[in-house]
Amino acid sequence: MKLSLNGATTMKADLATDVGAAAAAGFDYVEIWAAKLREFLKTNSVSDLKRLFAESGIKPLSINSIENVTFREREAYAQIRTECEELAAIAEAIGCPYIVVVPGTLPKDVSSSYEVIEESVRVLRELASIAERHSVGLAFEFLGRADCSVQTLELADEIIEKVNRRNIGLVIDSFHFYTGGSMIKMIDELDPKRLFIFHINDAENQPADQLTDAHRLLPGLGILPLKEIIEALRRIGYDGVASVEIFRPEYWERDPFELAREAKAAMEKVLSGTDFSL
Repeated sequence: MKLSLNGATTMKADLATDVGAAAAAGFDYVEIWAAKLREFLKTNSVSDLKRLFAESGIKPLSINSIENVTFREREAYAQIRTECEELAAIAEAIGCPYIVVVPGTLPKDVSSSYEVIEESVRVLRELASIAERHSVGLAFEFLGRADCSVQTLELADEIIEKVNRRNIGLVIDSFHFYTGGSMIKMIDELDPKRLFIFHINDAENQPADQLTDAHRLLPGLGILPLKEIIEALRRIGYDGVASVEIFRPEYWERDPFELAREAKAAMEKVLSGTDFSL
């Protein structure tokens, strides 16, 4: 399994620093935080970004992310289509295979999973057509939050299966997997071809409904069932990328090079404990 550093883990570092820190730590990939990308492009070109990756030996894995893509008003959704077009063009130019897309909040007047599926399929098919023109995939990430329209792997996978496009797949984030109540059997029932990215992280020992992103920890330091999740991924034959994504403010204050080294060591320890070949 290849390893990636997600730009959320080092939130206060800029994109060039993320790439440098990932390279120094020995990562294979970087997930580009979208806000950092926009800041980089204020004073640099897309060609500069492509050169940065080439010179570092690191590859871009995804641009993370387009938020709240479903249940939007017409004007807001028009902006999402525009954002998808812009990011897909950048991704194509730098050889980045994926853009992460995130479902919207659940409207108060929506009461059935059928409505969620119908809306999600409609939106993802349209965005998939935009991304496909640039040979880019969309990685759909369910969120285990009470207000999210897609909270479990089971529902997210049903949506992706109904979308039925080769360039649409899933993100499994271990934190959201746990907080949303997903179960290991949902991984066992998954076609590994539909899983594009695995976000790996851990969390403090708090009740699941009280956990927030700020409670995330480096893999192996918390109570998430990482061993069971990774063993299930192994059973289905997932051989993609594990990307460390941690929204912990105290980590953001640390030296990003030091944090990247520690994150990679933590990932290797957790993954090697399940007989993954690193």
